[in-house]
Amino acid sequence: MAVTVVVGNPKPASRTLAAATLVAEGLRPDETPEVIDLVTLGPGLLGWGDPAVTEAAGRVAASDLVVFASPTFKATYTGLLKLFLEQFDGGTGLAGVVAVPLMLGAGPAHALAPDLLLKPVLVEIGATAALPGLYLSDRTFQEDGAITAYTERWRPVADALRTTEKATNHA
Repeated sequence: MAVTVVVGNPKPASRTLAAATLVAEGLRPDETPEVIDLVTLGPGLLGWGDPAVTEAAGRVAASDLVVFASPTFKATYTGLLKLFLEQFDGGTGLAGVVAVPLMLGAGPAHALAPDLLLKPVLVEIGATAALPGLYLSDRTFQEDGAITAYTERWRPVADALRTTEKATNHA
């Protein structure tokens, strides 16, 4: 599997999931992304060794491109996403994965949150997070053109990173 969407919204089938899927499809229009809606993993995220969580983490680590998405909650990403990210070893857990931090919110006050709060964690666990984070309005993302503008601008970079990561990790 090459493209995965990880959604840390406590509501299943959320707008966050819809936005993240559109971003993944825009960056890799040739592939259907696999979706991991973390709310479905429930209490298994609270510890280590849960088979469903371990399997989901394995799928993410084996991906080429992952969109990590969260609503803005208390000025940052959700605890649900944090619990999942804790499943990965520091420095190597997401080696070879190109990660895109995505957050949604009601207004522009937290527009830097994907880059300031989510991206450093992704880098800490080994992901390549070279693309800028994306912050979307949770009410207008489907019609405001922000996803199209972002994916058209950054698709060539994501493709180049994927090629580089594959060559580096398979050499």
